[in-house]
Amino acid sequence: MFQIIIVNFVENFIIMINIENLFSNDAKRMARSAIRECLKLTQQPDIISFAGGLPSQTSFPYDDIRKIADEVILNDGAAALQYGTTEGDNLLRDELVKRYIEEGCNVTRDNFVITTASQQSLDLLGKIFINPGDIIICELPSYLGGLNAFKVYGAQFIGIKPDEFGMDAVELEKQIVELKKQGKSPKFIYLIPDFQNPAGITMPVSRRKEIIAIAQKYQILIVEDSPYREIRFEGEPQTMLYALDDQGLVITLGTFSKSFCPGFRLGWIIANADVLEKFVQAKQTADLCSSAYLQKIAGLYLHKGLFVKNIGKIVDEYRDKRDNILRCFEKYFPKGVSWTHPEGGLFLLVTLPEHIDSDELFFKAIEKKVAFVQGYTFFCDGSGRNTMRLNFSYADKATAEEGVKRLAEAIREML
Repeated sequence: MFQIIIVNFVENFIIMINIENLFSNDAKRMARSAIRECLKLTQQPDIISFAGGLPSQTSFPYDDIRKIADEVILNDGAAALQYGTTEGDNLLRDELVKRYIEEGCNVTRDNFVITTASQQSLDLLGKIFINPGDIIICELPSYLGGLNAFKVYGAQFIGIKPDEFGMDAVELEKQIVELKKQGKSPKFIYLIPDFQNPAGITMPVSRRKEIIAIAQKYQILIVEDSPYREIRFEGEPQTMLYALDDQGLVITLGTFSKSFCPGFRLGWIIANADVLEKFVQAKQTADLCSSAYLQKIAGLYLHKGLFVKNIGKIVDEYRDKRDNILRCFEKYFPKGVSWTHPEGGLFLLVTLPEHIDSDELFFKAIEKKVAFVQGYTFFCDGSGRNTMRLNFSYADKATAEEGVKRLAEAIREML
């Protein structure tokens, strides 16, 4: 491992300090995000990137935000520019309550704490629940940002392979029973039930009920990570896990990063009051509170009905882009390549022939000025080396078609 040496000259003596030895065990477990690092490489202007989970720049409501920002400063400027409460702005939480009641959730303002986007929520989860060696059950594959956040606190992972409906409930219970025989129990089950990242799969309500029943039977928490739920192109919304749970075992995470604007860095945690109190305590040690100004803008944006208006435009745009990239796959990809068909969200997973390694393909694709994220980074067991995650929300249709053509050329060369 690379070592940082500080050399200090004190009274003609050289003092050498190995900084690596001073880092905490948690710090030593930290690693840069593969996606964030990939984005650095793909920021060259001539590279077509399917790598990042970037919302389309045309989805941002520039004029509405400018007007509401002015209104907040004029009418509530002192509070907007001051520290806020750790729990979050009252108007914003009240507006979120309305939306989740429509989803069938039994919630009040006191079930919410506003976070600095869902990535902070994931970190706080690790902080308050995970001890070194604790076991987390997750989907295989699962969201890299969540896996990295939990890994810092020493989590170990058991990945459950999905079928067409998401996490296999039979295999889930089998793994829990095996752990119980060893005197162990998973700390929680981590799920992305709607338009899963990276696979794009949506879990039907029947499977959600099966997993809820298993969690209740063995008294295991479920973390429902739900950043994409509003971005549905087709099919019927499936009941949220939080709404199906009557024992307070589900913790739900939400965010505006995909449905409003990621630059605001606003997310939220929904949980029962006892659990939420510990999240508040943990957040106070992290950043005291999220931006009062941005929360007030977001709260007023929702209150005026502008969120609903704009999300409809986003859904129409992303549906068109998804349909376009699927047509391009059919047109350009060689036989032996398959892909998921997401009902919404921003991502899909492409599976290549077994002998193709996505690492090798990545660098061949970069030579052709196109980029993706290697799928194995989302697999907690290191499998999935012949997969890749593609984002379809960012590039316009013409750019996406050119990118798929370049990617197809790289795949053919690998074949």
